[in-house]
Formats: sequence, structure tokens, C-alpha cells
Amino acid sequence: MNTNQNKSVEFEDLGIKEYQPAWDYQESLMKNIIDTKIKNRDLPAEEHITTPNHFLLVEHPHVYTLGKSGHEENMLAGIDKLKEIDATFVKVNRGGDITYHGFGQIVGYPILDLENFFTDIHLYMRNLEEVIIRAIGDFGLKGERSPGETGVWLDVGKPYARKICAMGVKASRWVTLHGFALNVNTDMRYFEYIIPCGIKDKQVTSVKRELERELTTGEVEDLKANIRRHFADVFGAELIQK
Repeated sequence: MNTNQNKSVEFEDLGIKEYQPAWDYQESLMKNIIDTKIKNRDLPAEEHITTPNHFLLVEHPHVYTLGKSGHEENMLAGIDKLKEIDATFVKVNRGGDITYHGFGQIVGYPILDLENFFTDIHLYMRNLEEVIIRAIGDFGLKGERSPGETGVWLDVGKPYARKICAMGVKASRWVTLHGFALNVNTDMRYFEYIIPCGIKDKQVTSVKRELERELTTGEVEDLKANIRRHFADVFGAELIQK
């Protein structure tokens, strides 16, 4: 356990960014944290270097990502169809199956040294869900957890249960990678080309679909601010703008 816990988290809004460069950036931040932790192993406790934490928000152009335990058959569109809908397909090293990222979606990537907080991946996932549940609650939507199904859902236990936020993470030496994707003003037609998260009998939804109106630019910024505020609250962290 890190005896010199750092609860400050450097926050960046990357705006619109292609998936691969954003992933590369995450990987570089993760590597920096892990390299510091490896260095610390050879130092006495009082000389340990504090490890940083990061939280990125981003919006990706149309892309389908498949987790390492996912099944390619859940990608229903072939190469020609992907070209037609201007989307790409990337295999990634997170947990979970296939998901979609695109315009109108808020994607969050916390790159945290969990030894600065707690060493419990299950709790980490529940905390991420809690952040989103609170953030959409500010817009009048009742997000819930679905037993055995990661992410944030609406109307759990009912035939019309639907997922509004997908989640998938990787952790190495207690450092996290990847995160969540909250559908806001998302074009939901793009989900027709996959079996989202490999779950055939459940629907996906968005804030726009639930409120029956598109969020304004200002409201999207408010939602992002809510996510930051609840993230700081739930994780007991201090967010510092880069």
C-alpha cells in the first residue's frame, strides 16, 4: 500500500479526438505511473515518489471497440458497411465485449493509481457507476446497477431495461486504464451494427432519447461538470484542471 497517498487528480477535457491517439495517450500516462511505482520499490518508504492520477473526458468519432474477452461475432457490420457509416473497428486491452463510441457521447478515462485510494477493482467499478448514477440523476434520470452486468441502466428488472452507460477497464499494478461511455446526444442507429456488450436481450439508450430532446451545448458542459464534481466526491479526490 502506498504510504504517501495522493488524492489529487489532474483533469483534462480532450474535446474530439480519434480513438487510437487517445488510447496511446492513456497508455503513456499509465506507463509513467507504473515506472514511478517500480522505481519506488528500490527506495526507502520516506523517499517514495508520489504517483500522479489523471481523469480524461473525450468524444470520439465513430468507432467500435472489442475488449480482450469479447466475441468478434458481436460485430455485425463488415468492412464495407463500416466504410459506409464512416466508422472504424479496434481491438483493445480492456475487459468487456464490444461497444460503440461516437459523437454526442461522453467518454471518461480515469488513469488512477488505486494505491492512492483503495486496492479493490470491484469497488472501483461500483464507484464509477455511482458517479454516472449521480450525474444523470441531476438531469432527472434514475440510473441503476443491474446485477452481474457492469454499467448504468434504467428500469432494471423490467422487460424494457436499457443501458445508458457502458464500462470496461484494465488495471495493471493497480493502475487503471479505459473507463466509461455515457450516451448523451448519441446517434443510437450506430448500435444496430453490434450486439452491445454481447447482451442480446437488452436495449441501449441515451440521455437525449430518455428526455425526448437533444441537450444543448451548455447542458452537455453542465453534465460534464456534474461528472467531475461527483467523481471528486465519490473518490474523495481533488480535481485539478491541467
